[in-house]
Amino acid sequence: MTANILGVLSILTWWLLSSSVGALPCALAAWVVLRWCERGPPVFNRVYLACLLWSLLGTLMLMSLRAPTPAPWHIPTLRLALLIDILAGAALLWRLVPRHDRRRIRLASACMAVAVVVAITFGAATSLNTLCFFPFN
Repeated sequence: MTANILGVLSILTWWLLSSSVGALPCALAAWVVLRWCERGPPVFNRVYLACLLWSLLGTLMLMSLRAPTPAPWHIPTLRLALLIDILAGAALLWRLVPRHDRRRIRLASACMAVAVVVAITFGAATSLNTLCFFPFN
């Protein structure tokens, strides 16, 4: 019984740590985009919190949809999970991040920040996939 509780706590701890490591570069990119779009600095702690929650949700969705094929982007459920993840990221940034004048950021700014973060993430994932699986092409 104790080993099961410790195992669950260990899994949850590593899930939180790995998501927080992944959320930091996303929060930095989103903060730069939001600073540019809103013409003022948003609160970085709230941007990081929104990106951390987004990263936790994305990790949970990806781990629940383990793809058996080497080309997982052709699976319709994974495409749906990606769409839900992008919408959740925009909603989290929009609802949680205030501007410097304590108003919420615009929804368009949140969507722009999510689009930039997703583009950077896809670029990094594609280059890492190419380096790891096809090193001599």
